[in-house]
Amino acid sequence: MSAAGTGYRNALGRLGERRAALCYRRGGYDILATNWRCSFGEIDIVACRDGLLVFCEVKTRTQDGYGTPEDAVTPSKQLRLRRLASQWLAANTDRRFYGEIRFDVASVVLSRDGGMSVEVIEEAF
Repeated sequence: MSAAGTGYRNALGRLGERRAALCYRRGGYDILATNWRCSFGEIDIVACRDGLLVFCEVKTRTQDGYGTPEDAVTPSKQLRLRRLASQWLAANTDRRFYGEIRFDVASVVLSRDGGMSVEVIEEAF
């Protein structure tokens, strides 16, 4: 893939992440981290509300020719996100206690007319 194609994909992904984070904020969640990185990879969104800690994988697409965005969150990606969540928790021991942890997937689709739909799939795995 060309550098221009990679740049477009990165920009599209960041746009989707911003929109997903906005959905969480509108739902009363505090955003604790976006694009949190460690040696294992990156967590797109870490959010919390009322003792619930959410780790969210955001997938953004412009078309569904390759399946829905959430289809891209394979079992191996789910395992990677669980490992990343463990690393985040270890790195953030100063955070308050969370009574529950949830793993979500945000499915973001940009239509040809420029519209964008965001669906947060709670307890996706």
